[in-house]
Amino acid sequence: MFDNWEELKSACLNCNKCELCKGRTNLVFGIGNENSKVMFIGEGPGENEDLQGEPFVGRSGQLLDKMLAAVDLDRHTNIYIANIVKCRPPKNRDPLPEEQDICINWLRNQVKLIEPKIIVCLGRIAAMKLIKPDMKITKEHGIFFEKSGVLMMATLHPAALLRNPNNKPGAFDNFIKLRDKMKELGL
Repeated sequence: MFDNWEELKSACLNCNKCELCKGRTNLVFGIGNENSKVMFIGEGPGENEDLQGEPFVGRSGQLLDKMLAAVDLDRHTNIYIANIVKCRPPKNRDPLPEEQDICINWLRNQVKLIEPKIIVCLGRIAAMKLIKPDMKITKEHGIFFEKSGVLMMATLHPAALLRNPNNKPGAFDNFIKLRDKMKELGL
């Protein structure tokens, strides 16, 4: 475990523990307020994220930014966004379990440094890895779970919302629940 962001980022940038590093253009470490008490975690970078080196910057990132703004959150000021894996899986496939296992310690170190009060998992992969392996995202999104003193909630992945716009109202309700929980906790 690294005790500061610079050392953690540098070590992560030099990681070659799995095959994903061979195909990356940029490491997608994370973005946001490193002192935030709210953290959003996705599964892994896509093509746009790999090109720009920042999580959630394509169409799904634009949707995420709109949903965040609706509840007075912003990726640059009051939250932190990261992914389970830091390098793009080929053709935007789901990160394999072994890739997640190899990369998870980078995320654990980020969580240790941030010490968030709330973690929001963006999508099924993140929710199953971080909340519980049998997570049913379509049925359990918007429900808070407590793990090691941290409240965790899953919401539908923005890319899934772009494919199925009928699910947007339910996902937006999750953001309202998040806002309400933040107020309740004084965050």
